Amino acid sequence: MRFGHFDDAHREYVITTPQTPLPWINYLGSEDFFSLVSNTAGGYSFYRDARLRRLTRYRYNSSPLDMDGHHIYIKDGGTVWNPGWQPTKTPLDRYSCRHGLGYTILEGEKDGICAAQELFVPKGDACELDRLTLTNRSDRPRELDVFSYVEFCLWDAVDDSTNFQRNFSTGEVEVEPCAIYHKTEYRERRDHYAVFWSNTPVTSFDTARDAFCGVYGGPADPQAVRAGHCSGSIAHGWAPVGALHIHVTLAPGEEKKILFGLGYIENPQEEKFTAPGVINKTRAHAMMARYADDAQVDAARAALADHWESLLSGYRLQSGEEKLDRMVNLWHQYQCMVTFNMSRSASYYESGTGRGMGFRDSCQDLLGFVHIVPARARERILDIAATQFEDGSAYHQYQPLTKKGNRDVGTGFNDDPLWLIAGTDTYLRETGDWTILDEPTFGEGKNSWLTGTAAWTFVSISQAILGIQPTLEGLAIDPCIPAGWAGYTIKRRYRGAVYRITVENPHHVEKGIASIAVDGTPITGNVLPPAAPGTEVRVRVVMG
Repeated sequence: MRFGHFDDAHREYVITTPQTPLPWINYLGSEDFFSLVSNTAGGYSFYRDARLRRLTRYRYNSSPLDMDGHHIYIKDGGTVWNPGWQPTKTPLDRYSCRHGLGYTILEGEKDGICAAQELFVPKGDACELDRLTLTNRSDRPRELDVFSYVEFCLWDAVDDSTNFQRNFSTGEVEVEPCAIYHKTEYRERRDHYAVFWSNTPVTSFDTARDAFCGVYGGPADPQAVRAGHCSGSIAHGWAPVGALHIHVTLAPGEEKKILFGLGYIENPQEEKFTAPGVINKTRAHAMMARYADDAQVDAARAALADHWESLLSGYRLQSGEEKLDRMVNLWHQYQCMVTFNMSRSASYYESGTGRGMGFRDSCQDLLGFVHIVPARARERILDIAATQFEDGSAYHQYQPLTKKGNRDVGTGFNDDPLWLIAGTDTYLRETGDWTILDEPTFGEGKNSWLTGTAAWTFVSISQAILGIQPTLEGLAIDPCIPAGWAGYTIKRRYRGAVYRITVENPHHVEKGIASIAVDGTPITGNVLPPAAPGTEVRVRVVMG
């Protein structure tokens, strides 16, 4: 059975059924705030650290699978459904999920109502935006009740899942007309809270899970949705949630957009409160104001698209092999950046609750993204080095916020320090920046995700097969390709210059170079000396 396909024109993977063999997920975020979202809107969000700054809950071994997440419910008379099918599992007339570069769009249609849920994390902000577009494709007016629902995690994802004696008495919230603030432990020992909001006037709300779902209910059939309204509950302990209800009227052919947001806010100690027990919401109000209308949301989406275009434009292959070009130009580089941004410890299987960030893994990841973001690769190397002990050993894993090692796993893995050398060597060959070896200070640890497969595969293809190899002296050209290839072209950004390399294989050999010309001038050997930053170099390679 086929479950989806690549859409190269839009640079998306399109899933055409919600019932995939397992949840198929995308990774949102490019700086500090990250979300995982599945093809049925499951997943969770966190700020920088998947364990210590977890915003929403996720149950990894639940049955049925993937019930926690970024869910929107639509009540149309007696029918309740989700744009992403889960958790109600109401059959849809039409469904698609489009996983793109830093965004996901879930689209469902039921009885003439089309609902598109667009999720992304804007560049430069600590929030997730979920924009719902409702379209009435029927020939009659429609009255709909829309509910958006998240379940808050009590920050430390491990403690949230174990220390129930305390957790059931600590949940705290505040409410404004269109916003719910999750402030558990803010008064006692935290300087951060979460805000869940809408840019559309809210009809009703809930902040207590038992009130929204029912004591014996759950996300598959919440009692508030069934009733068509929330109860206005205020959570005091137990399980705080965010549930916003909006009543919508649609004329035939009419379209309406509603934005839901989930944000993370930190306040300096001296600015925590505006009155006794009242949190300072100044920064939250500013965040909500940045996305008050569709034009602002559209601008944020455009900026995110520009960001990914810039990241992935520095290496372009045209080989005539569709699948190879797609893998090298897009999806492997995208995965390498996701690995850099999010860390291996945050997935559906590496839960982020125990292992921390990998010393070895992070060094391996450098190989796949150093050409994309050399400046951030430098920062990452210093972050990793800051966790190393004086004797050269290192904790195998550590938490990015605290830089404290994971003592459960311990130290003494003899290959960890070797990978730091390999990562640093890769950086030096790519950038020629020897000053990193004299760097006296270190940054704050931020690390990587899942496995080194993408990095190793990209390095193998780009350097060993296509033969474009960064060295300390410059770019070395040494292809090793199938004899049937007639040639290929590559755009490669290297040390601030752009190299446009054309490789011709008129004699259909697998290896060997007959000549290399740089801007029309033949050179001796196969190493291109570094060009001045900002310049463009044209290179013709003839194999033979």
